[in-house]
Amino acid sequence: MKVLVTGAAGFIGHHLSKLLVREGYEVVGLDNINDYYDPTLKLARLNDMNVNTDHLVYNVPVEGDITFIKLDLTDLDHIKALFEEHRFDYVVNLAAQAGVRYSLINPHSYVDSNITGFLNILEACRAFPVKHLVYASSSSVYGLNQNIPFKTSHHTDHPLAMYAASKKANEMMAHSYSQLYDIPTTGLRFFTVYGPWGRPDMALHIFTKAIVEDKEFDVYNFGNMSRDFTYVADIVESVKRLIPLPPQANNPDFDPKNPNPAISSAPYQLFNIGNNSPVQLMDYVRAIEEALGKKGKIVYKELQPGDVPSTYADVQSLFDYINFKPSTTIQEGIKAFVDRYLKLNQ
Repeated sequence: MKVLVTGAAGFIGHHLSKLLVREGYEVVGLDNINDYYDPTLKLARLNDMNVNTDHLVYNVPVEGDITFIKLDLTDLDHIKALFEEHRFDYVVNLAAQAGVRYSLINPHSYVDSNITGFLNILEACRAFPVKHLVYASSSSVYGLNQNIPFKTSHHTDHPLAMYAASKKANEMMAHSYSQLYDIPTTGLRFFTVYGPWGRPDMALHIFTKAIVEDKEFDVYNFGNMSRDFTYVADIVESVKRLIPLPPQANNPDFDPKNPNPAISSAPYQLFNIGNNSPVQLMDYVRAIEEALGKKGKIVYKELQPGDVPSTYADVQSLFDYINFKPSTTIQEGIKAFVDRYLKLNQ
């Protein structure tokens, strides 16, 4: 089976590509290697998959454990040509402009990557049908909702930032293509993914780096926050199990007079992927300090615009569907990250 993983040089895309290769999939990875954060990390992830990154050329494939191609999702002509050449069985769309806070600074990049780019994926799947399109949404779509744990049956009409709005748009776009063109789509609302090879703009990397370098770091909402931190290996195991299980049309549980947003009469579904066990932010910080054997210099600040005090995923529907529930503890996951961080930076 051949699968396209977009964002293959990204955090989750890298872990998923490696897992799928181990499972016997033929993986084609796509990434534009942009400079939202240091591209050196993205190239290192590709090197970890035996992709030679010395002379990457746009739209020229490079063979390694995966077939990698440097390509931008906004390039519709080349995206369609890629689909025509490879005739993918499955597509996992993880490429996106990430980050809630950056969306306050550069909202146009979210329209380009997350909306135009995703539309191009949908159009390619329409022109060259696939068995299943799995795509990344986000827990941020829950926005102002304070009815926790968050359930996919909840309505998500109050996003707090352009990042969340773009992910909500992805879900609606996917539904329209599932309805119109019978493309089976599954949207995944990720909850605060962390682990080795994580992005440098994420809290775990920022906190760890500051503690190691004996520098101050900011903790927002004066530490009164909780997150459903989810270890990356649990995330990609869930995705792997979902890939060969596309939703079917005419779901008997869908009631058009009382519609559940997570399912449809079209081949469409949504799932939360979280640890189902929210952790207080200060407990997260203490786990990092424990793994490093060193106290941090914390600067407490107010809640940032676009941020929420708490996230908590109800994952029962996912568990029922794939018979797997994330279980890695914060202590285990943080230790794995810290061990790799120290190996690379000392």
